[in-house]
Parts: sequence; C-alpha cells; structure tokens
Amino acid sequence: MVNVANMISGYGYVFAMGFLIVILYAYIYHLYTKKKNADGLDYEDYSNMALKDDLNDTPVARRSTDKKK
Repeated sequence: MVNVANMISGYGYVFAMGFLIVILYAYIYHLYTKKKNADGLDYEDYSNMALKDDLNDTPVARRSTDKKK
C-alpha cells in the first residue's frame, strides 16, 4: 500500500517543478522580447565587450565630445 505522505510529497514535487519551469520560460521570454531598456539602450551589444577589447576594435557605443552641463 502506498503511503499517503509519500504520495502528497510526490505530487508537491511535480507541481513545484512545473511551476518553476513556467517561471523560467516566462523570464527567458521577457529577456528576449524586452531587449531595450527605457533609455533605448540595447545591452545585448555590450555582451561582446570582453571578446572585442583590442585597441583597434570599433567601440560598442559612440561617445559624444560635447560637454553636458
């Protein structure tokens, strides 16, 4: 005969894993649909900064030479 506590524990584990998988996929979907923040910056461009760090490489973002006051 199956112990009721083990059965409830098994159902709880399956429910928790299903819930966490749904949360994970929702977070991944959010990351790929909202690539730009409120300022309009796409931080995915900055992910290659560690790979393209030679002096002759093109900068990730242009810098303004105007001084803001």
